[in-house]
Amino acid sequence: MTLSLPLQLAGLVALGFAAQWLAWRVRLPAILFLLLIGLALGPALGWLDPQAALGSLFFPIVSLGVAVILFEGSATLRLEELAGVGGTVLRLVSVGAIVTLAVLAAAAHWIAGMSWELATLFGALTCVTGPTVIVPMLRSVRPNARIANVLRWEGIVIDPLGALFAVLVYGAIASHHEGHSLALFGLTILVGAASGAAGAFVLAFLLRRHWLPEYLQSFGALALVLLTFTVSNEIAHESGLLAVTLMGMILANLRGLAIEEILSFKEHLSTLLISALFILLAARLPWPLPPGTPWAGVAILLVAQFVARPLSVLVSSVGGALTWRERALVAWIAPRGIVAAAVSALFALRLEQDGLGGAELLVPLTFALIIGTVVLQSATAAPLARRLGVTAPEPRGVLVVGANRVARAVAKALADQDVAVLVADDDWSDIRAARMEGLPTWYGDPVSAHADRTLDLDGLGTLFAMSARREQNSLACVRYRTEFGRHRVHALRVLAGGDERRDYGSTLRASRLFGADVTLALLEERLDQGWRTKSTRLSDTFDLAAFHAQHGETALPLFTLDEQGRVHVVSDTRALEARPGRSLTALVPPRPDDAAPA
Repeated sequence: MTLSLPLQLAGLVALGFAAQWLAWRVRLPAILFLLLIGLALGPALGWLDPQAALGSLFFPIVSLGVAVILFEGSATLRLEELAGVGGTVLRLVSVGAIVTLAVLAAAAHWIAGMSWELATLFGALTCVTGPTVIVPMLRSVRPNARIANVLRWEGIVIDPLGALFAVLVYGAIASHHEGHSLALFGLTILVGAASGAAGAFVLAFLLRRHWLPEYLQSFGALALVLLTFTVSNEIAHESGLLAVTLMGMILANLRGLAIEEILSFKEHLSTLLISALFILLAARLPWPLPPGTPWAGVAILLVAQFVARPLSVLVSSVGGALTWRERALVAWIAPRGIVAAAVSALFALRLEQDGLGGAELLVPLTFALIIGTVVLQSATAAPLARRLGVTAPEPRGVLVVGANRVARAVAKALADQDVAVLVADDDWSDIRAARMEGLPTWYGDPVSAHADRTLDLDGLGTLFAMSARREQNSLACVRYRTEFGRHRVHALRVLAGGDERRDYGSTLRASRLFGADVTLALLEERLDQGWRTKSTRLSDTFDLAAFHAQHGETALPLFTLDEQGRVHVVSDTRALEARPGRSLTALVPPRPDDAAPA
């Protein structure tokens, strides 16, 4: 079946979107569906031949796409965060990664017959997990906080570091194969490092001097990343990937430089690139595979699952705080993801062009390990966690989207009653005010891909969307409805009654927080008038009527807290449940004796 190039490209984007949407719905890593779609379109049906469709542009497109993906991933690594991740995580991403590399390299050599050079490169590529595959699995498995923190931080830290290490290993192999000296390999590293540093400091200079208007910052950053990659490659062969990886790391750690908007744009671009690239790369796989490759892939998967990962965790967790049950689950969960797929395909293309024997095995074995670990661990990790007794308790905390004055007041009322709360916003001044009030915070866009990787939802099971921006409340409700459940997602109205016809909150499938007639503007006005939150334990002798008798009929109930610490919010779909034994929190007017003297 022959399809025109425009139809193939349009279909590629549409299928990539479908794979990402399906992954969001079923809480599985998107890479699984992307690779399966590519395998179906290419080797299985023969409908898509990337190199025939794109011709000489195929390799440059893949190279530039991988460069952007590596830059976006490395720009999330802040070295200051390493100090708080704990010894177990640091050992997992150092000693543990080396153990995994050694075991997988030995398996690739002895099982698949790879040369030691290629086997070492395979080990370097496949010792890396990543937040894009770890986070969906954690949200499905729901392990306890210690396990979740170890696995999440391992993925965040090893993703860029593993990419950097794989690039260095590839550079050494390419230099040796081409007959280059050790000095030339050192020159390649030097040029890559210098180019990356130069690109980072040029972009930082432009941003700090405000020479780029806000709407051109993301575009300028993308242009500079691609320019850094290509210029570095022109100066020293194969130094471009090292350059963009270091460029991202440097930008992430420069003080006083705000790159969140740039990263937000790169996240969207990376989603598009990942969706298209992985379908193309999987469609390019030769069929039938080289003799023995399927069995070799299964055997290496078993080695990775039952030898490499358990040994890595055993070595890394010695002297740590994890129990043996927690270590067992950590040893079971290590899905491979984006770095392994993207970089292995690019390296295989280059090594095949250089005529290195065995390079054709690199992509099939890597893809087999990715698909195998994602499918096996997604299907078994949750039952294993329950059997080991290391699942998290029922999440009773509240994620508050928005850090404005009203949101802070509600979050403070929750925190004062020992309810786990996290305030998330991308307004730095509001987040800073929340931190000054002692509230746990997360700075950034709570509906971004960065939030998917780094926003810790452990213990949180309810959403209060209280941003002053309706659009953000809308996106937050859609995003977290699948996470928390439809009946635990609530949005505060922003518009007043006269603007009701323009308020599309009813389309969010979320209840109206604190009631249909309560708006952000109303609550702000009452806080300006001296109203305050008040929490009172109800009883048989002090019921709701007594509460209103003390604080007035205008007092506005917000939520109750039962004896088990569960939050029962007042909304347009749920009436106030004022039962004896519950703590009632309401916004109450100032008492006459609270007024300032004339």
